[in-house]
Amino acid sequence: MTWNLNSDRPIYAQILDQITTRIICGIYEPGEKLPSVRDLAVEAGVNPNTMQRAFAQLEQSGLIKTFRGNGRTVTEDINMIEKVKHDIALTQIKEFFKNMKELGFSNEMIFQMVQEAAEKEKEA
Repeated sequence: MTWNLNSDRPIYAQILDQITTRIICGIYEPGEKLPSVRDLAVEAGVNPNTMQRAFAQLEQSGLIKTFRGNGRTVTEDINMIEKVKHDIALTQIKEFFKNMKELGFSNEMIFQMVQEAAEKEKEA
């Protein structure tokens, strides 16, 4: 998975989001040891301090655990991972509805468009 970083938000926040996505999508599985801060920083093309800042946030949230001398691992708490996944999905849905309403669509119109799009997706 490539690192898609741009200048619209702080880099550490983008890294935080991308590692979180990797965890909730199963790229980094529960209990799996994560690559080192230095290795990920080189891979992403960022300063190790920036990567460390993102890791500190992930540890604070409980998504990763640090074991002195053994590095960092993804939490084994599947319920926590699912809750984070659910919360992210709800945030995206709320943002979608906000944007659609700004375009002048009613809830009914939005639901109809989503249903049509889902049906087309099934056919593809």
